[in-house]
Amino acid sequence: MADLVMPRSWRKETKPHKFCPGCGHGLILKALGQAIDELDIQGRVVYGCDIGCSLLSWDFFNIDTVQTHHGRTTPVMTGIKRARPETICIAYMGDGGGYAIGSQHLVNAASRNERITVILANNTVYAMTGGQMAPTTMPDQKTETSPYGRDPEATGHSMQGPEMVAAITGDGAYVARGTIANMRQLKAYLKKALENQLEGRGFSFVEALSTCPTNWRTNAEETWKFVEETMTGYFKVGELKGK
Repeated sequence: MADLVMPRSWRKETKPHKFCPGCGHGLILKALGQAIDELDIQGRVVYGCDIGCSLLSWDFFNIDTVQTHHGRTTPVMTGIKRARPETICIAYMGDGGGYAIGSQHLVNAASRNERITVILANNTVYAMTGGQMAPTTMPDQKTETSPYGRDPEATGHSMQGPEMVAAITGDGAYVARGTIANMRQLKAYLKKALENQLEGRGFSFVEALSTCPTNWRTNAEETWKFVEETMTGYFKVGELKGK
């Protein structure tokens, strides 16, 4: 954000961000901030963040922000949007907040085509609690709770969130999957999701493939290869609805 709206004293207290080195959250949020600036909607935005690593974004932007209970960001943003339709409501969460404890809220908000924007960071693990297997953990991927690799026959298949959302939303919805490995594309998807809400068309959902070298136990080269090649080989990047 510009100095005009972010006092230097405030920026000094809250920057740099509090995420682990190499974490992808900072890049996703940078792209979101740029999209908000380019659309000139800062004064209208209400930003909600979930529990998990995403909660560390509560003071990332100089905008109205609320931190919700785990998995409840989507209904909180839905309530604000219904009470104040002129606001631009953004729900930010990890795969746990959207696909596990918050899955019922995501499904119902999407099926009702609520006029909010949901952004979900997919790093394939429960990062804040130590790297356990998450809904997005890929087949054969090793985590703290799948040390021999995820077995789909025993634990179920990996969640394909955007595909699910695209299937249950009505006309006017926008659904996409981006990656921090392509920041221009990711920002474009986030901007389209916000524009979709601005136009009052329907539910907007963007999943962003992200990194977690702390729990992946990868160096810089291995981290980038995993998100750029392995993850995109399983989670297809692109726009799924409302292109």
